[in-house]
Parts: sequence; C-alpha cells; structure tokens
Amino acid sequence: MKKALLLLVISASILACHNNKMPDVKTSLDIKAEVINADRAFSKMSEEKGIKEAFMQFIDSDGVLLRPGYMPLKGANAIDYISQENDSGFTMTWEPSGVSVAKSGELAYTYGTFLMQIHGKDSVVRGTYVSVWRKQSDGTWKYVLDSGNDGVGEP
Repeated sequence: MKKALLLLVISASILACHNNKMPDVKTSLDIKAEVINADRAFSKMSEEKGIKEAFMQFIDSDGVLLRPGYMPLKGANAIDYISQENDSGFTMTWEPSGVSVAKSGELAYTYGTFLMQIHGKDSVVRGTYVSVWRKQSDGTWKYVLDSGNDGVGEP
C-alpha cells in the first residue's frame, strides 16, 4: 500500500513537471501581500470614488460594520447603512500598518490609521481601524468586519 501511494505521488510530480505546471502553493508572505494590497486598493478607491462606493465594492455579503451609536450592522443592514451615507463633504484614506493571516489562508485582518479630510477646511480627523478579510471564491479579498475609532494624535 505504501509503495502504491509513493508511486502515485511520484507519478503526479513527474506529470506536473512534464506539463510545466507547478502546484499553486502560496506562502504566508504571499497571502499577507495580497491582503495588504486589497486594503490599499480599498483606500485608493475611497480617495478616488468616495468612501460609499469603496465600502460597497469591498464588503462581503455577510460583512459586519461596527459604528458608534449603532448595534452591529450585518449583511443587508450593513449594505443599507453604507448606501445611505453622504460622503460628499470629506475624503477618507487609510494605510495598513499590520496584517495577520489565519493558518487556513482564508481569513486575515489588517489594522492601521485613517485620515479624514473635511472638504473646504484645514482640519482633519485621524483615527485607527481594523478590518477582517475573507478570501472569495474568485481569489479576491473582501472585508467581513470593519471598525474604526477617532482620535489618534500626531505620529
């Protein structure tokens, strides 16, 4: 039995090499880079198209928002909350400062700082955030939980 299994593994390896196809094995560093890139693309979309469009684009269908003054908003309620936001008076960007990936490679979280620039004013709002991400069936990442806090001092 062991010899048959070994022969099967060797045959599969030879066949894979013959077809010039290596198994798609991603390291933890590769996955961390994917998640950081997703978070940065999320921020870039917020800057270019508005926070409303960015949050709608990057939310998982079961996504949860934790917002001051609200009970947790999940799924359709979270999407409804986002769709009613008026983001015309400010621009919000953020930068991840850390990332961690679950051993499964299917869940991860990022955290960092955000900056909200109020249009027509010199003042800004700074804060911190955390986003939990889930890998989608198409290989992209969407957030399943997002929360932030105002009130970060100057770095």
